[in-house]
Amino acid sequence: MLNKNHLYRIAEFVVGLLFGLGLMLSGMTDPGKVIGFLDLFGTWDPSLALVMGGAIMVGFFAFAVAKKRTATFFGDALHLPTHMDLDKKLVIGSLLFGAGWGLAGFCPGPALVSMADGQPKALVFVLAMLVGMLGFELMDRFVHAPRKAKLNAV
Repeated sequence: MLNKNHLYRIAEFVVGLLFGLGLMLSGMTDPGKVIGFLDLFGTWDPSLALVMGGAIMVGFFAFAVAKKRTATFFGDALHLPTHMDLDKKLVIGSLLFGAGWGLAGFCPGPALVSMADGQPKALVFVLAMLVGMLGFELMDRFVHAPRKAKLNAV
């Protein structure tokens, strides 16, 4: 018998599958398309702008509907982000994301889809991404957390 947790997993799978199919159909799993979009003074490819525009429109309407709701589709409380702060971590993370995206032509979602499609460059990117995530976790746990604990103790 399916319980609520099973329904969540099924919904997550379907949404992920839909996202992956959308990336493949739009060509966003091809790093050449991404690099072509970022090449403003060469052979600029505007197709990524159209995909982004479509995503922004879907997000705009989805958030407009979500703001009127108090519960998710499965009946749980709906919690939308309330903080609009731009802090140093967000800016640095955005710069690193953009630099990696521009250099490799991949961002995490398309890289995972491309890796599953058998693209070797995507495998290298995903492995490097995982190493970076692990490095962040280790630094946060062993460098930043003790420093924060020390500051809070004072």
